[in-house]
Amino acid sequence: MLRPNAVRAALAGGREVHGLFCAVPAPALVEMIGCAGYDFVVLDSEHALVDPQELENLVRAAEAVDLTPFVRVPEADPGAILRALDAGAMGVVVPHVRTPDDLAAAVRAARYAPEGMRSLNGGRVPGFGRLDLGEYLARANAEIMVVAMIEDAEGVDALDDILAVPGVDLVLEGAADLSQSYGVPWQTRHPVVREALTRIADTCRAHGVEFCAIPRTADDHRAWAARGVRAFVLGEERGIAARALRAHLEAHLEAHRGVRADPEAP
Repeated sequence: MLRPNAVRAALAGGREVHGLFCAVPAPALVEMIGCAGYDFVVLDSEHALVDPQELENLVRAAEAVDLTPFVRVPEADPGAILRALDAGAMGVVVPHVRTPDDLAAAVRAARYAPEGMRSLNGGRVPGFGRLDLGEYLARANAEIMVVAMIEDAEGVDALDDILAVPGVDLVLEGAADLSQSYGVPWQTRHPVVREALTRIADTCRAHGVEFCAIPRTADDHRAWAARGVRAFVLGEERGIAARALRAHLEAHLEAHRGVRADPEAP
């Protein structure tokens, strides 16, 4: 059932929020992210294969541990926005917003009238009838967030016009795809990419829209925080898990090598 959006409330109160991308469609992993203390999770249905029923269970897992669930939808797919919100997501992350029309279409799909034209539905988000439907529509428009990903040079150049569209709540950077857009694939620390990220953050500030950074290092995190950024995605659970697994194995192998090198070892 629709609940208050804790991330929206935290940002409105001037507090930092921290989240993770989650690409493995496993409810236990979502629970682990919440139990670890993150504020929100971005469930990935752009790069991961997630069916609607599975997505609903991922959202339920987030709700069980007071983790605010967002869903990154496939590019330019209003139907995916509808399904994510009907599953109970508290926001949608819309990739590759390049033009004002891209954002306007996402807002139209994510908000009920008069702010948009999201298709009306009952089901789990109004609590199967526990919430008055008229009251639910107003609350949904007030709580659900539309997050625009700016990850193309075209989007950076058009950001002033994009942010003039009513209804965007947060802008999330996409340095990886930005690097490709600028001709330096995967060079996320290249000067042209870093300059683009600064432009995005500055434009958001000028429009009074929150900017969400994806810091690659602790120094990045500190630098963005010093600039007043309060929303952070701290990577993806696959990368974190893979690094932890490699480090765990290497620690044991190193200890084993040390024992074998000891001439007094049995």
